[in-house]
Amino acid sequence: MVKAAAKEFDRNGYEGTSLARVSRSANISIGALTFHFASKGDLADAVLAQGLLEARAVIECVRASKTPALESVIELTLSLVRLLEEDDSVRAAARLTRERTDFARDWSFEWAPFMAELVAQGQWDDLRPSADPKVVTALADYLITGAEVQVRRRVQAQTSECPRESSQAQLAEIWDMALCRKGNQRFPYRPRSDSGTADAAPRTGQPGLGPEPVT
Repeated sequence: MVKAAAKEFDRNGYEGTSLARVSRSANISIGALTFHFASKGDLADAVLAQGLLEARAVIECVRASKTPALESVIELTLSLVRLLEEDDSVRAAARLTRERTDFARDWSFEWAPFMAELVAQGQWDDLRPSADPKVVTALADYLITGAEVQVRRRVQAQTSECPRESSQAQLAEIWDMALCRKGNQRFPYRPRSDSGTADAAPRTGQPGLGPEPVT
């Protein structure tokens, strides 16, 4: 039931979703649905809790990895975008936090404190001295928000003849472009897999924030 509700809230939003629609999607009667969830609000709460739980698990995994700050920021953005691509409940939760008038904060609040922790730590050796870590975390926020929009468009437009392009792969390329220095130097990081191991190529050079001045 919660899985079917997540699909409906993700596609149609809070106002556009009804218990009748969810019951049809879940192939159960309205009576069976309301036995577990007395109202649409109760059902939305369950979807919201599930989606935010998934996001928090990713955030805690990145926090526990103890990687350098810049890598943690990139890992977090790529992992959250992977969740957005793969998990209806996460997309639904992101949408519900904006559309529910009784919910006090956007889902970005889930990762904002961790970003603030990284800035406070001051361990940003991979950035050139003139780069401001706060700008990097702000960029991450913009990228996650923008990726959510792109993922939602692709999910809604997806057909069996037209598979959706990976927003996670596209985001990795954006980070590569932003962190390139000279020539073909690239930041080869990729996010952790579900097993907790990093899918990363060996480092070939120290990344910087944007291109270095030509001397």
